[in-house]
Amino acid sequence: MLLKVVFLGTAGTIPSADRNTSAIFVQHSNYRLLFDCGEGTQRQLMSAKLGFRNLDHIFITHMHTDHFIGAFGLIETLSLNGRKKELNFYTPNPEMLKLLFEIFGYDKLDYPVVVKRARDGDEIAFRGFKVRIFKTEHIVPSVGYALIEEDTRKFQKEKALALGIPPGPIYAKLKSGESVYWQGKLITPELVLGDIKRGRKVVYTGDTRPCEKTVEIAMNADLLIHDASFSEEKKDWAVETGHSTAKEAAEIAKRASVRKLVLTHLSARYSKEPEVLLNEAKEVFENVEIARDFLEFVL
Repeated sequence: MLLKVVFLGTAGTIPSADRNTSAIFVQHSNYRLLFDCGEGTQRQLMSAKLGFRNLDHIFITHMHTDHFIGAFGLIETLSLNGRKKELNFYTPNPEMLKLLFEIFGYDKLDYPVVVKRARDGDEIAFRGFKVRIFKTEHIVPSVGYALIEEDTRKFQKEKALALGIPPGPIYAKLKSGESVYWQGKLITPELVLGDIKRGRKVVYTGDTRPCEKTVEIAMNADLLIHDASFSEEKKDWAVETGHSTAKEAAEIAKRASVRKLVLTHLSARYSKEPEVLLNEAKEVFENVEIARDFLEFVL
């Protein structure tokens, strides 16, 4: 099952010539999700040749403009392209986003734009995975999002045949975890299913200070995308503005035993020297990479 992550914006509050503001595209099977939607996101989608088809869910971490202002142009483009399907937004401050959408007249479009509250602990279920919301620590209400894939077990047809069970509806029941009776014998799923394959997990913090919630949610994640706005030299400023240093992000990754850490939301002061952040993080956690626009992972 395809799971692809594409970085569309990796800058801090201010974009640069090389970095757009925050946006991450995730494709799981036929679902296309967007996490944050900073200025210019729709153009980044076009440049990456990702398109807008089946983009039905946009998850906003918090209501700072570098994380949501690109939604307005995107909504207009979808309307001009004749969209009819519902478009869902999630944010910890839905009242603000709803008001802005009303001011722009989006309640009069030919398709519904729905704004939902993103609450700590809530889960949005999709086929084969869910998106779990968790509270983060910024200077305004903020959340992070974790895409958590279902664990799977492969159905082993040869085992079913060895038990004398022919192909048919019983296979579907056993695949779904249901026990069945066959010729007077109880057949449990364990008799015909392989070992459990752990589902993949991708965690995105948005803007945040290091927090226990991130460690809890990101435990054993395949990919942790963490705010790393500053170096240790600017730690006081990181604390004051509700951001993390690269080293702090690495400490979270180490504690959560994640497979890979990607640092994003980089302050413009590191545009010429992002290795400053990378080197600080590598002192704590080895498998780390600096995000850049159009960086892509297939997990």
